Amino acid sequence: MLPIHTTAKADISYRHVGRTDVTRYEKMHVEVFGESADASIAVANEIADLIRAKTYAKKKCVLGLATGSSPIRVYDELVRLHKEEGLSFANVVTFNLDEYFPMERTDSRSYWHFMHEYLFNHVDIDPQNIYLPDGRIDLADVYQHCMDYERKIEEHGGLDFQLLGIGRTGHVGFNEPGSNSRSLTRLITLDHLTRVDAGPDFQGMNNVPTRAITMGIDTIRKARRVVLVAWGYKKSSIVQTAVGGERTSSIPASFLQDHDNLTILLDQEASSDLRRFKTPWLVGPCEWNEDRTRKAIVWLSSYVKKPILKLTERDYNNNGMSDLLARDGTAYELNIQMFNKLQHTITGWPGGKPNVDDSQRPERKSPAKKRVILFSPHPDDDVISMGGTFLRLVDQGHEVHVAYQTSGNIAVSNADALRFAEFSNEINKAGGVENPALDETLAYLRSPDPAADMDPLAVRQIKSLIRRGEAAAGARFCGLPDEQIHFLDMPFYESGKNKKFPLSQADIDLTIGLIKTVRPHQIYAAGDLADPHGTHKICLNAIFRALEQLEGDKAIADTWLWLYRGAWQEWPIYEIEMAIPLSPQEVDKKRQAIFFHQSQKDGVMFQGEDNREFWQRAEQRNRATARTYNQLGLTEYEAIEAFRRWRF
Repeated sequence: MLPIHTTAKADISYRHVGRTDVTRYEKMHVEVFGESADASIAVANEIADLIRAKTYAKKKCVLGLATGSSPIRVYDELVRLHKEEGLSFANVVTFNLDEYFPMERTDSRSYWHFMHEYLFNHVDIDPQNIYLPDGRIDLADVYQHCMDYERKIEEHGGLDFQLLGIGRTGHVGFNEPGSNSRSLTRLITLDHLTRVDAGPDFQGMNNVPTRAITMGIDTIRKARRVVLVAWGYKKSSIVQTAVGGERTSSIPASFLQDHDNLTILLDQEASSDLRRFKTPWLVGPCEWNEDRTRKAIVWLSSYVKKPILKLTERDYNNNGMSDLLARDGTAYELNIQMFNKLQHTITGWPGGKPNVDDSQRPERKSPAKKRVILFSPHPDDDVISMGGTFLRLVDQGHEVHVAYQTSGNIAVSNADALRFAEFSNEINKAGGVENPALDETLAYLRSPDPAADMDPLAVRQIKSLIRRGEAAAGARFCGLPDEQIHFLDMPFYESGKNKKFPLSQADIDLTIGLIKTVRPHQIYAAGDLADPHGTHKICLNAIFRALEQLEGDKAIADTWLWLYRGAWQEWPIYEIEMAIPLSPQEVDKKRQAIFFHQSQKDGVMFQGEDNREFWQRAEQRNRATARTYNQLGLTEYEAIEAFRRWRF
């Protein structure tokens, strides 16, 4: 089989260390790429080379395929290779890993629909060569159907190549925790967390099927080549457990450790918990730069449960950091340097404090009154993620503009839309106004099609208006006049589905237009890449692209970009460059600002794995950041919002 090569974008700090030293805690072959797109192209190229080799040998190429968000870019590249480079699928036979049960193939949530949407409808594969578990069959026939599926794979000579993702339970296919290493294709009950993750596709977890038909672990391990892909921070923990832990039925992916032709491909976020990246000083010699030194000392303080200023030479020597001492001197000197660096991140003046020495402050003192754009991917990220800083900037007299990048309409439930539509209808009736179009919308909302690909346009417009009204009310509460509240409604988001349109120049132009109008000294943007539906990352890319295209323009001549997190994750302490402490009163006011977003309270569409409401997540994360600073030996605060500067 053709190898997948590591990319130059992988961590280059360890090139001087032999691969055995770097990966000695990893029980599977892992390659790390800078971006998931690069890794996906590498996988697609391997599959394409295999198809061509099999075609040359006049043999069928038997592929095991996966669904979910992870392989989408692989399929996009395979389609491109077919359309632009003549890759033919005429000799390809495919077997998919799994399917929900029960599930009609006409249902837009079915994996049959997924595979045709992303791959089969765009290539020249023979429909007779497409095999997926059938979610339509009677329960009594499932066992025989599964045995027939195994037999069909064997009749085609077994799987030449199996593509896999990994779920946050450690499942591959739908082999949930408890699956046996010798399991074959079968009906299985889905784990709660798996159903939570699938909830957005089904308008809530309660609508997700409780069962599925899946290839077994043994079925997968019989494939001659296996490639598993994983992207993003939310996969990092389970990847480390599967790669570095013991083989166990509680982490089904760990059973792949004994496969002799397996590669795991990760982007940098998904690899972040691997020991060679998380604590490289415990793996072997490493190059000590400023960032790694800061990370290591913060880790050491937490690990030995001592404030930074109390760390000793023995603490450093006993925890893989003796070479750092040898390079930089005594523990006392290192401790003082790190304590001062962390202390200098803390400021009550996010826009810079006027008329003071700013050499040790995160922001400039001049100009004293800054123009600020706060970009919010969804209509509530501003107050959830940096509501206290938002309030502080306004209170300190800066000209703050908030820009809501998307409508956020898919995150509004039909129940909320119905409530607002009925209210509007009652107002119309009271005024003697007939609105047949609204009557049609009400009829749909009272009996929505659960299998519909998307809401009708009128319903999406109502949902957009709900979120726009909530966002405007929250921003006004923070002190903004209406002319400084902007709704960009970026087109990429308006697909009506979880799958968004590609980022386009139209999206970037909206961003450029606002930047050129405001000419900001500060831009705040969401760097929260754990967002489960990817909107934060796309919105951040739009800002990056806008700044690239504005290079040399006077509009950004004096612009600094600060990245916030908070809705889904928080910056680790060693990455924080500006920490804004909040008083108890400011925490309370931030909570009130979040409460204006009523459609996102009391059970939201995109809950993720965290059952807390967003205001609870924000408060508890802000308090946790403050508590960590205090445990490191710094001043105790009620809460802290954290930022990292992006130097462009």
